[in-house]
Amino acid sequence: MLTVHHLNDSRSQRILWLLEELGVPYEIAQYRRDAQTRLAPPELKAIHPLGKSPVVSDNGRVIIESGAIIDYIVRRHGGGRLQPDASTPAYDEYVQWLHFAEGSAMLPMMLQLYVSRLGEAGAPLAPRIDSEIANHIGYIDASLKGRAYLLGNDLTAADIQMSFVGEIVVARLSRDAFPNVAAWVRRFQARPAYKAAIARGGEYSFAA
Repeated sequence: MLTVHHLNDSRSQRILWLLEELGVPYEIAQYRRDAQTRLAPPELKAIHPLGKSPVVSDNGRVIIESGAIIDYIVRRHGGGRLQPDASTPAYDEYVQWLHFAEGSAMLPMMLQLYVSRLGEAGAPLAPRIDSEIANHIGYIDASLKGRAYLLGNDLTAADIQMSFVGEIVVARLSRDAFPNVAAWVRRFQARPAYKAAIARGGEYSFAA
């Protein structure tokens, strides 16, 4: 049985959503953030030395990193669903989005969060961070123009990987500045499998 080591209010929520979309049986091992530090509990280090979430275990394998987990689940359990045919150009675009989520899009938003905690000391960095956010999120917004999902009219696992980025944008940035991202988030959050994942995963601040 595949087990998701699930931390509340974290990227592991999108792994639950993926499994619900695929209809793959899974178990949840629940972990809660420290109320003061918001860090993951030390118990997660017993699963993997980094002590981070998401992490999944499946038949003796332990896999970390959202993109790697999504790729693993789609390949091992997806039966060809939620990804384009590997021989098509759409597959290359799909892989780009799998990497873009954590490789590019999340970095400036994480920098904004941490630098904001520095107060005036971080003010000189704000214009550059804001510029990078506008650049990266603007790219996502432009890519979604005229599309229901990132690759067209059909949901893929790339949307699931990118979903946390979109939810952070809607929660912390201007919805008016990125209307296509906001519409995309509303669209995927209305899916039955997304709602089922929220029901199973518990507390999640970024759900509508």
